[in-house]
Amino acid sequence: MTTEIEWWEYDDASEMADAVAGDIQFIIESAIDARGAAVVALAGGKTPLPIYEKLVQAKLDWKRVTIIPGDDRLVPLGDPLSNVTAIGKHFIPKGARVIPLISDKAEDYKAAGRAADARLQDLHWPLDLCLLGVGGDGHAASIFPGPDFDEALNGPRERRALGVMPDPLPPEAPVARVTLSRAAIVSARALMIALTGDAKRSVLEDAIAQGASSNYPVGRILADVELPVDIHWSA
Repeated sequence: MTTEIEWWEYDDASEMADAVAGDIQFIIESAIDARGAAVVALAGGKTPLPIYEKLVQAKLDWKRVTIIPGDDRLVPLGDPLSNVTAIGKHFIPKGARVIPLISDKAEDYKAAGRAADARLQDLHWPLDLCLLGVGGDGHAASIFPGPDFDEALNGPRERRALGVMPDPLPPEAPVARVTLSRAAIVSARALMIALTGDAKRSVLEDAIAQGASSNYPVGRILADVELPVDIHWSA
């Protein structure tokens, strides 16, 4: 069981975006004050986009901020399925350093994962923040059931990213992925989850209650996490 989980509830996605953007701003400012730089992992997908639209308005020293996606799809930069493309459109114009997980030179998803892990080894670690979303099937980042599921959850602690092949492939994005490992996620100094809708809330509540034996990936990720987890939810 996670040591501390705090739920924050909002009337709508806009109210949640204001609050979460404010929390992220505080975390980034604190990291910059402490060591002159911040490294954060941000979630892909549509749910966090209103958060990012608020966050880009923050008066931060963006040149001291490094952002990575918590996961990405094995697609070219600029593809509508590319998480780093969406993140980059928000934060690169502000001066932030946005580092992709996907390498166009990778021959396959396993090689893409190894290349991403090598790239992340050059960053200050642990992350100052990892922001996750939750899928309707209970996945978080791109930790899905499939042949790489156990490796993503229980691989070497020093491994920060790996390639994964979901099974079955999600119909909305039927491609291989590169994801942060569970070890990378739970080592972050701050862990936040943002989600919307009653269905996803029900999945997350069940996953947390089930703990290490959960049928949902997010339940397995959060089981026995030592740091507090802030969950932000709107209807």
